[in-house]
Amino acid sequence: MLATPDPQTTAFREDVLHGLSAPVPAIPARWLYDQRGSELFDAITRLPAYYPTRTETALLEQVMPEIAAKLPTGTAVVEFGAGSATKTPILLQAIAPAAYVPVDISGDYLQQSAAELQDRFPALKVEPVVADFARAFTLPKQIESLPKLGFFPGSTIGNFVPRSATDLLRQFRTLLGPCSFLLIGMDRVKPVRRLLAAYDDPRGVTAEFNLNLLVRINRELDADVPVEAFRHDARWNDILSRIEMHLVATRDVQFKIAGRQFRLAEGASIHTENSHKYGRRGARVLLLAGGWTPLAEWTDAAGDFSVVLARAEPERFAP
Repeated sequence: MLATPDPQTTAFREDVLHGLSAPVPAIPARWLYDQRGSELFDAITRLPAYYPTRTETALLEQVMPEIAAKLPTGTAVVEFGAGSATKTPILLQAIAPAAYVPVDISGDYLQQSAAELQDRFPALKVEPVVADFARAFTLPKQIESLPKLGFFPGSTIGNFVPRSATDLLRQFRTLLGPCSFLLIGMDRVKPVRRLLAAYDDPRGVTAEFNLNLLVRINRELDADVPVEAFRHDARWNDILSRIEMHLVATRDVQFKIAGRQFRLAEGASIHTENSHKYGRRGARVLLLAGGWTPLAEWTDAAGDFSVVLARAEPERFAP
C-alpha cells in the first residue's frame, strides 16, 4: 500500500509538474531549500564573491541600536525563513523580544536552526513554524496579542517577481496585523560583473546548490532526471533588473517525474531562481504597494545593500 504524501511533498510535486509543463519551464525557488540545499546556501554566503550576507550583517550590527529604539518593548519577532546563524542573533540580542517565531518550509533545517538559537538564548520563547511563507499560514496563539516585527533579511524579496513580491508583502501585513513592523533587506543594482560573480562562483558551490534541486526531485518525486545532463547558468536580465538562475540541458533529455514524461532539447533550460535588484525609489514603491510605509532606511558605505524598517499603518478613511 502506497503511503499518502505529506502536504509539503504534495505541494512540491504539484509545483514541479505544473512548472515543467509551462511554456517556459520553471520551478519556484523555495524548493531549492531542502536540508542539503539549505546547507549549500549557507556555504554560498561565506564565499568571497557573495557580498550580500556579509554586507547586510555588518550593516545590521552598525544600525541595530537605532532599529531597536524604534520598536515597542515586548515585541514578538516573526522571521520569514529559518534563522541565520549570523544575522538573527544580532536582532535578538538588540531588541530582547518576548518571543521568536522562525518560519521555514524545510522542517529539518528549521528545527536545527531553532534549537541552536534556543541554546544561545535560553530565556527566549522560540516557536518554530513549518510552513511555506509564500502561502497563507497561521502564527502561534501565544503571540497573538503581542506587537510584532516581521524579519525578512537576505534580499529574499528579490526572489519574487514584482507582482508576487507585492502579494507577499500584503500577506505579511495581513498576518502580522496593523501597526506591526517589517525589517527587510534589499539588494541594490550594481555592476553586472560583480552580480554574475556572486551567483556563479568558481568553486562550483552555487552550481551544486542549483543542481541539488534535480537531486531532490529524483529522491522525493519518484523521478529519473539525468542530473549529469544539466549545467548551472547565471545570467543578468537588464530589462527586468534581475539575476536569473537556470538549469540548462547539455543534450536532448527525457525523463519521468511522478509518472509524467518530460522532454527538453539541448540548450533548453529550467528557470529556478530570480534575484531582483532594486534602486532606492523602486524599493520604497514596492513596500508601499505591499501595504508597508517605510520609516527608515540604512545602506552600507558603498551603497551595495539596504535595510528598511517599515510599518503597517492603520487603514485610513482618506489620504
